[in-house]
This record gives sequence, C-alpha cells and structure tokens, in this order.
Amino acid sequence: MQEKDETALLEYLTAKGAYNPQKIGDLDEFTFLANLTGRPQAWTLNKQNEVEAFTTMSDRVLGVYHSPSGKKSIIASDFEGNEKQQFYITGDKGETVENLVISKDHFHEFGGWSPDEKKIAFASNRRHPGYFDIFVCDVETGKEQTVYETDTNCSALCWTKNGKGLIISVKVSNIDNQLHMLDIDSGETTLIGNADVPARYHSVQLKKDGSAGYLVTDEGRNTLAIASFSMDSPQQIEYLFKDEQWDIEEIKLSPDETKLAYSLNKGGSSLLAAYYLEDNFVKTIESIPSGVYQSLSWLNEESLLAGVTSAVIPGDIWKVEVSADQSTRLTYVTPDSEIAKQWVEPELYQFTSFDGLKVPYFLYGKKHANQPVMIHVHGGPESQIRNEYNPVIQFLAAQGYAVATPNVRGSMGYGREYVQLDDVRKRMDSVADLNYLVKDLIENHQADKGHVGIMGRSYGGFMVLAAITHYPKLWAAAVDIVGISHFRTFLENTGPWRRRLREQEYGSLENDVDFFEEIAPLNHTDKIEVPLLIFHGRNDTRVPVSEAEQLTSDLEKQNKDVELIIFDDEGHQTEKLENHILMNTKIVEFMNQYLK
Repeated sequence: MQEKDETALLEYLTAKGAYNPQKIGDLDEFTFLANLTGRPQAWTLNKQNEVEAFTTMSDRVLGVYHSPSGKKSIIASDFEGNEKQQFYITGDKGETVENLVISKDHFHEFGGWSPDEKKIAFASNRRHPGYFDIFVCDVETGKEQTVYETDTNCSALCWTKNGKGLIISVKVSNIDNQLHMLDIDSGETTLIGNADVPARYHSVQLKKDGSAGYLVTDEGRNTLAIASFSMDSPQQIEYLFKDEQWDIEEIKLSPDETKLAYSLNKGGSSLLAAYYLEDNFVKTIESIPSGVYQSLSWLNEESLLAGVTSAVIPGDIWKVEVSADQSTRLTYVTPDSEIAKQWVEPELYQFTSFDGLKVPYFLYGKKHANQPVMIHVHGGPESQIRNEYNPVIQFLAAQGYAVATPNVRGSMGYGREYVQLDDVRKRMDSVADLNYLVKDLIENHQADKGHVGIMGRSYGGFMVLAAITHYPKLWAAAVDIVGISHFRTFLENTGPWRRRLREQEYGSLENDVDFFEEIAPLNHTDKIEVPLLIFHGRNDTRVPVSEAEQLTSDLEKQNKDVELIIFDDEGHQTEKLENHILMNTKIVEFMNQYLK
C-alpha cells in the first residue's frame, strides 16, 4: 500500500471503542472496557467526566465484576490471548490488585458475588480438561470449595437471594442448555424449565424477595422470549412477552421491580424497550442511536446504562431516561475525525438460495457497476454478522470495494429453526449459500464477476476454505484467519471442553468421520485455484495452529500460492495492535493485488 493508505488503515484499526459497562454498586458510577493503550483494560469516568484507568493489568482485561455494594471488584485477565481467565481482586477502585483465583493452566468463568460479598462463584475445568465444575471462593481467605461436579460444561449465573444457592447453567448441545437451582450445602439441584424440551435459557433476573425470577428462553418456541418462573414450581415457566420473528437478547429488572429493560435483535440491529410488568405494556426507546446494545444495567429507577456499537460507532456508553425517552452519551471514546466521517452504514438485503431459503446480508460501499467485491463470513458457526464496527470492512469500502457480510443458514438471530439448518451433514448447504450470494451480487448489484474475494475468521475460515475448494471458479483471492481445515483433526486436537459441544454441531468422531473426510478442505486442496493468505495464533486453544500448518504444508508441496503468518503471542483472537496492523496491512495489500 502507499504511505497515505497505510496511515489511513492505521487510523481505522486504532479507532477506539468503549463496551461492557458495569455499574459500581449503589454509586452513580460505572466501569467499562476499552483498548486505549494497545490491549483492553478497565476504565471509568472521573468527576470531570474524563476517562481514567480503573486498574491496569499486564495483559488484557476480559471482564470486571463489582460486588453488590461496589466496595470490591473482580478483574478477569488471561495470558497472551489464551482465554484462560484468572481472577484478581481489588478493594480500592483498582489502586491495589491482588491474586485471588489463580491456576494458569485452567479456564475460569465468573459466576457472581454472594449477597453478603464474602464469596464469589466460578466454573473451572481443573478436575478434567473437558469438564467444568462449580467452585465457591472466600474472598478474604482465598479458600476454594468445589460445590458441584458434572462431566460436561457447566457455569454459574448468579447466587440466589438468600445466599444459600446458585443458579447454574448446564450445556446440553452447542446451543441448548438447562438451568438448575443448586443448594450449596446439600449439593441438590432443582430444574428450572422443562428438561424434555430442547431450549436455550439465559439472562436470569431474580426478585429481591427470592420468590420468583425472569429469564429469556425459547422453550417450545422458535424465537427467544421473556418468561417468568416461581421458586416454588420452577419447572413451569410463563411467557410474558414474545416476538414471533426476532429474538429477545437481554433483560434487566429495574430496582423497583416494575419493569424489565430488554433488547431485541431485529435483523442484526438492536431495538431497546422496557416491558412494564403490571400493565403488560411495552415502551420502545427511540432516542438511542441505531446499532447493537449490550450490558444493560439500571443506574436508578428510570435511568438505564447501555453499551452502543454500530457500523459507524466503534463503541460508547449511553444513559437512557426510559419514561422521557431521552438518551445521553456518557463517553466519547469513538473518534470524531475525518476518517470517521468516511465510515458508511450498510444496506440490508436478502437473496434466495438453492432451496428457496431467504438469506440476509449487509452490503457496504456499493457505489457503481463492476466494483470488486469482498465477502466477509462470520465465525461461530452460531454467530451473526451484526450492525457493528469493523475497521477492515470500512477501510475496504473506502478503497472502492463493495463488502458483503452474509448470515448464512446456521446463523443466530433468526430463530431456532434457522440456526439448525446447517447441523452435521447439512454442513455444505451453508457453503452453497455463498455460491448463491455471489450470483445475487453479480445479477442484482453489478459486482465484477472476475474480482470477488472471500475472507473469514475461525468457523468463517472453514467457510472460506470450503468455498474455494467446492466452488473454485467463483473466487479471485481468499483469506483464512484461525480457520478449520479438517473437522476430524480439529475435533481431535481442540480443547476437550469444546469437543463434545462442537460435535453436536459438526458431527462426531464416532459417527461422522466419513463425512468429515468427504467435505474437508484439506482433502480437496488440488482444487484450489486462488491465492490464499492464512493467519493463526500460536496460543489458540479453540482452533489449534496445526489446522493452519497442515494446510499450508500440503499447498506448498503442490506449489500453490499460499502464505502463512503465525503470531506467537496471540490466541484465537488478535489482540495486540502491532499484530492487527501487520495482519490487516497484509490483507489489504493482498486484496488490492488480486481484486483490483
């Protein structure tokens, strides 16, 4: 790239965003995460509304969890991107941070503060690499106690209001789970919901008196909806509010327990509203900017805190006055620059795939006929491309590319039926969707047939490799980031904690090896006709680096055009700024070479 373009790309990549706001106890204060210094850290606002560090860790901060009073906080951090969170405690707003839950060879997932603030709960795979048990830790003594063991993936969501139990989630499949109330002393559990109906349950909110609670579930439904349950008969849930087309994402019970704030995923953007429990009334919030909302929390009876991101907002924290429908921007982390003024909102389209299925996609930067096109495929696979800021998409759009980001079958956000359309031996149907997306872009958006590229991360990397091996004539260039080249070797080498759940989606080593061999990109490398650029992190615990190494070795033996770049200090995500710069500079140079 020319020096001017390199400078612009750096500004795109370093555009800062704030996310994951967390209210601090009873105070009208909050923390948030932001990558202001090269890797994500915890920040807050001082009395002059200026950003200042809440604490500074040597590695990235993945979460901050304040005690009910806000007098103590847990900081979660890992090492070089390996996702193995360790917990540190601070009691003076981050000035002094001490070790609390440390076992660096193991994963830890935070499970909430006890009401009396003396203990925390967490899940960890210490007993067996593939099993996550529930632990309780005394924050004063550091003494840990195993309170629940299970030979699967389990997590704690919150404590019961009397402090004697936990609400725990047990994974059943790649998307489904069960909720249980765990009595810590006896070890006995009580089911929440119907165990005979496959379902998702999350976003649990308990009433102060401990008599009942609210949650989001799709038990017996296609889309996620708001339901209630009582502690006396928790197996019976009652639906309160539902949308037949879209999923409820998150709920938060107001301090006076009169309403539930909720966000609804409407085609990849969020709708924010409040459901008034007594009146069965919904008030939609119109004043907040369009985008994706997360980490909802109430500052008081009427004021709601939310993280907001969109295609043109890398991230900022907003306060919403619910009754008045007035929104105020609290942080100004998103830049106000000449580069930011070039960011574009995507247009939402859909195409008809081979079997008549309507598949949605966002299209960025469409300007004229015969544009080069980049297709960006999301990971997961149970994920979703949403109306969120992506620096590379925005930079490519500014460089004259049209960028299409599809939510092929198997994506979240469109109901249970849609997300299961690519399970196991239906895997290649989602790859066929990409074929029909290219047809739609050529026929309806005048894309340049000979200049279509594809890129994707993680499972999106597999989609890239599957696309260039099964539809080799469509593409002019391809980028695979931490992708899967063979499901058999991936399942053999990924962390045991992931294998069982991933087998629910991809198929099992016991029953589906023949299918893995049939579709594996690694077995069809002779069909690859396009230049391929590959990136991977050495510390990746999800998709082992061997997936990239075996593919590259095979292609090099065939004298194919392939380049592999391994980051020794990264895991499944790319976190460090210098690595972001190198990776995305290479991607843009690569695409300019082969697509323009």
